[in-house]
Amino acid sequence: MSKSRVRPIFRDVVCLFLATFLLATFAQTQSVDDVHVIPRNEPDPVPMPSLSNVPSLEVRLKPVRVDVDLVLVPVTVTDLSNRPVMDLARQDFTLFEGNTEEQIQYFGAEDAPISVGVLVDLSGSMKNKIDDVRQAVDQFFNNANPEDDYFVITFADRPALLADTTQSIATIQAKLATMEPHGNTALADAIYMGLLKLRSAKYRRKALLIISDGGDNFSRYNLREVRNLAMESDAQIYAIDVCDAFPIFLPAKLSELAEERWLSQITDITGGRTIAVDNGARIPGAASRISLELRNQYVLGYRPRDTARDGKWRRIRVRVAHRENLKSVQIYFKTGYVAPRK
Repeated sequence: MSKSRVRPIFRDVVCLFLATFLLATFAQTQSVDDVHVIPRNEPDPVPMPSLSNVPSLEVRLKPVRVDVDLVLVPVTVTDLSNRPVMDLARQDFTLFEGNTEEQIQYFGAEDAPISVGVLVDLSGSMKNKIDDVRQAVDQFFNNANPEDDYFVITFADRPALLADTTQSIATIQAKLATMEPHGNTALADAIYMGLLKLRSAKYRRKALLIISDGGDNFSRYNLREVRNLAMESDAQIYAIDVCDAFPIFLPAKLSELAEERWLSQITDITGGRTIAVDNGARIPGAASRISLELRNQYVLGYRPRDTARDGKWRRIRVRVAHRENLKSVQIYFKTGYVAPRK
């Protein structure tokens, strides 16, 4: 029978079979590690049904929600010398959701394993700090729990996964030793990629550490989008913001102050914080301090009185009781969570 005489219904069956086969093959090859953030100035590839091609962040990601039955709040308490204060008891804390005091039903202070991602800025502006950055990564992992689940993302024009738990710390160090800074800074895109990867993390406790000079000049995503994603995440975000010293009257200094506030808005809302350093030599010490804080935290758990599944933002406040030996402490905690929807 000639091709011209093949019945239309037969052609439809063949096309349907091929389409089903291709879709099944595509679904089996996708993973979180395949997600890439494409710089805004680079033309988009042929459209495919992946996260990076959906225009709205709210549509692109199904938000990470806190289980309404138990909300866990990591809390860091430090003295004026930034040393962890670890001799507190459950009764020393008061916790509020909105204006309602909640009963603390779970209290822990153990060094449990965590899932943590390290985001390393390898843009051209970090060229004179790269040796300090490599040392900072070493210092951060030196304080790690051997059971930690971790990954490292580097970013310049775009973020890229450098290594994860399947590779040793020595391998990560060796890879970083061969990389040289160049290009632009896609910081927001890197945070987005890190938070997305943490969605499939091994442990419930999650954190990101960002090492950067704070500038962003090449991301597709803006502060509002990344901040919304951070609010819906259950990860703490810490940042080391490397601000080169400039005379206070120079515009460059004002720009760096604005960048530090940009990072602080992201980190503070998650219960982490931004540590600003004025030269590269201080980066390793800041990384060591953050790693120590992550190993010396309290975890407060409560069941909210408000059980409505309305998808709204629930604000959290934590206070430490005033005692003679606690006159001057600093406290860091996640400022809220997004309630589940029906």
